[in-house]
Amino acid sequence: MKVALLLLSWAIAIPASAAETNGVAHHSYLREVVVLLEQQWPSNRTVNIVCHGHSVPSGYFKTPVVDTFGAYPDRLHHVLKERFPYAVINVIVTAIGGEDSVQGEARFARDVLTHQPDVILIDYGLNDRRVGLTKARAAWVSMIQQAQAAEVKVILLTPTADARAKLEDPNDPLNQHAGQIRQLAAEYHVALVDSLARFKAEIANGVPLDDLLSQSNHPNARGHGLVVDELQGWFPSTR
Repeated sequence: MKVALLLLSWAIAIPASAAETNGVAHHSYLREVVVLLEQQWPSNRTVNIVCHGHSVPSGYFKTPVVDTFGAYPDRLHHVLKERFPYAVINVIVTAIGGEDSVQGEARFARDVLTHQPDVILIDYGLNDRRVGLTKARAAWVSMIQQAQAAEVKVILLTPTADARAKLEDPNDPLNQHAGQIRQLAAEYHVALVDSLARFKAEIANGVPLDDLLSQSNHPNARGHGLVVDELQGWFPSTR
């Protein structure tokens, strides 16, 4: 009953025009998850957040070094625990370095849905350049649809920056895949974390790209921090 009342009060506070309509989900998209995170014992339960993707969510910095605690999944966990002190949260990383979305989709049911997640993050944009837009789209659509069929919330992430990409060229494959991910978020009304746009904004503000990367295609701690900044906005407290 308490959960239902909280959800109702939050829904009333959000104008109808701000709800999910014909685009990317509104930032209230995870309100049911946030309500769960705010519950105290004995009304609470474990909330599972699965991070699925390639080397970036895996924690690879300068290969072969893996900085698990500096990567965005673990840092998001810390942010959420500070914001929701009564919550029991599992942040589960199912990412594999070097993998693309076609490979990730093949093991999605077995390795991701088996954890009974409340939220799934999908981050394959960097490596999807090698499989192309058509195959990548099919894999992302399959994962989104499987998650939605299981009534799981989804956050899509555009790729972090790559020093080898032409970031200002709309025809560069990195920008093309980022654009496709944005389109999928709008088409399926799920959450979007636009990592690439955030990196570009930092560069426009005078931050050298090298200051955000540990190697050409992996962010450093500062770069991962930009992703966390964007992710945490999807978990606004109701209080």
